[in-house]
Amino acid sequence: MTIRYKCPRCGNRKTYVIRRFKHRCSHCKYEWQPGRLPLRFPVSLWRPLLVHFFGTKSVPEVSRQTGLHRQRVYRALFHVRLAMATDIPPVFRGTVEVDETYLGGQWKNKRLSKRIGGTKRGRGTSKTPVFGILCRSGKVWAQVVPDTEAKTLQALILKRVRKGSTVCSDTWKSYTGIATKGYVHRIVKHGQGQYSNGTGAHINGLEGFWGYLKRKLADKGGIRRERLPLYLAEYVWRYNHRALTPDQKTDRILSLLQVKNTKNLVA
Repeated sequence: MTIRYKCPRCGNRKTYVIRRFKHRCSHCKYEWQPGRLPLRFPVSLWRPLLVHFFGTKSVPEVSRQTGLHRQRVYRALFHVRLAMATDIPPVFRGTVEVDETYLGGQWKNKRLSKRIGGTKRGRGTSKTPVFGILCRSGKVWAQVVPDTEAKTLQALILKRVRKGSTVCSDTWKSYTGIATKGYVHRIVKHGQGQYSNGTGAHINGLEGFWGYLKRKLADKGGIRRERLPLYLAEYVWRYNHRALTPDQKTDRILSLLQVKNTKNLVA
């Protein structure tokens, strides 16, 4: 059997060997060495970089502390976020919360041209929609979605939540009918000032994660829309592994970086 690899950047399956066992993608021309940590960083450089990264230091500060050029730090963190995006929770079961939110910065910080045109708040806004699922065990999953229609959100629930589980949501129409798909559906009526109906049905945990996510993104001072999925993956990962120490987080990411490269094998 001929062993082939797919590009870790664009996913293209047509690659070729160039030099010193390195491979090059025929589509985006990205070069990498399968089975090795990306960017040819030794572990002795990755470890302090990750320790500072998990210490929530800025890229300029990480660059100063590690002695790496700022652009190399940006490229390294790009690979870290790609690895985080692969470390997703398993299929949820039990009692889960589902909700959607919108990301895109504060209205007062928008360009004048956008503010003149006006926009809606909440559903119907021009911001980027994000859908999330939180299990009461404390794990969360979130993804940028093209819209918040029933066909989109219910397909994700069917994929990420085991049938027979209890799904808690608000009254958004896209969740209507989820009970017919094999779930127990519990609703909280936010429009009537209800945030828990007394039977354990609420989405307060997921609302708390949205608040955490928006605070962290606000600290970045603005993120391009095309990069939002990677930053979303980062803060989902940080939230799910918040109980780990910085050293434990570093070990897990180093493992993921190596596995991510070896899993580029295509039969």
